[in-house]
Amino acid sequence: MTAFDKTTNDFYQYNTITKNAWQSALSKIKNNTNFAVIIVTKNTQKNLKDVINKWSQQHPNYQLADIDDYDKSDICLNSSILVNIETQNDRLTENMDIARYLLTTSNHTNIASIKTELIHYLRENLQNNFDCHLLPIDTILQNYKMACFDMDSTLIEQEVIVELAKATGIGEQVNAITEQAMRGEIDFNQSFSQRVRLLEGTSAEVLAEINQNLTLSAGAKTTLSLLNGLGFYTVLISGGFVYFAQYIANKLHINEFHANELLIKNQQVTGDVSLPIIDGAKKAEIVAKIVQQQGVSLEDVICIGDGANDLQMMATAHLGIAYHAKPIVQQQADTAINCTGLEGVIYALGYGKLFD
Repeated sequence: MTAFDKTTNDFYQYNTITKNAWQSALSKIKNNTNFAVIIVTKNTQKNLKDVINKWSQQHPNYQLADIDDYDKSDICLNSSILVNIETQNDRLTENMDIARYLLTTSNHTNIASIKTELIHYLRENLQNNFDCHLLPIDTILQNYKMACFDMDSTLIEQEVIVELAKATGIGEQVNAITEQAMRGEIDFNQSFSQRVRLLEGTSAEVLAEINQNLTLSAGAKTTLSLLNGLGFYTVLISGGFVYFAQYIANKLHINEFHANELLIKNQQVTGDVSLPIIDGAKKAEIVAKIVQQQGVSLEDVICIGDGANDLQMMATAHLGIAYHAKPIVQQQADTAINCTGLEGVIYALGYGKLFD
């Protein structure tokens, strides 16, 4: 057996053990409504599980089963998998505390009501220093096969079009339009065309300079390595530009990428892109097309993004995750990551703490 084969087997064990832990807890419950509760905090002075248990005591109609009592996948992860992942300089969030529970209720309280109660309680005890993933249990038990990521402000920390504008002295103008679009205040296609037009005449050399200065989001390397190892088909779908998307996809070993082609003539940006523009609707179309090509279902897909133009692709997926996103995106996504880097995606999928 080669080292690669062994690692692949360890990923399989890691996934199986984690899923079995959730299933074992669920198997002890019959004829009830069940949810996964995952709380992620950092730098808290309180014992997180004590905080959650106190909340449970205040709600006798809810029952909590601690998933960590069933899950031994961290042994496989820490001993075998992470040593094969480039985690250096990945800026993973330190001093994390994670609690995972199966929440069971015998009445028909809906998920929104439970989440409102729980988040209010957590804010009183943990301030805003937490992520709360409260999801139907099938969301955690699903064997996902495909993960689709936005690029700007998701896989990377920058908005590339803003970086281009800064380099050409029109940063404030472009940034103002970008922020309006990401908040959903103006049509994406309209805003995109306005911004690209402002870039007319930019030297192609500037693109290469910006590429070298792009920074991956914290946790991006670890997250993509784990997802790839777990068998996910990974996709980058960006409303930005192919030139940068290809570079980031190669850097993170992403299987496939889609972005807008920025037109260049005589080594200068023309101010135009190839049509059609990849807007929110087009992102959703791309997800659906890749699903068909890969022979999977939309039920097998997770989508991660931060802007209003990511909402349609996130809505098509079984799980849509907002990453350090605009308020409108956090409100409409299935769940949101604010407390960690991109490794929070792994926690939202029901896996345990990555590092001791």
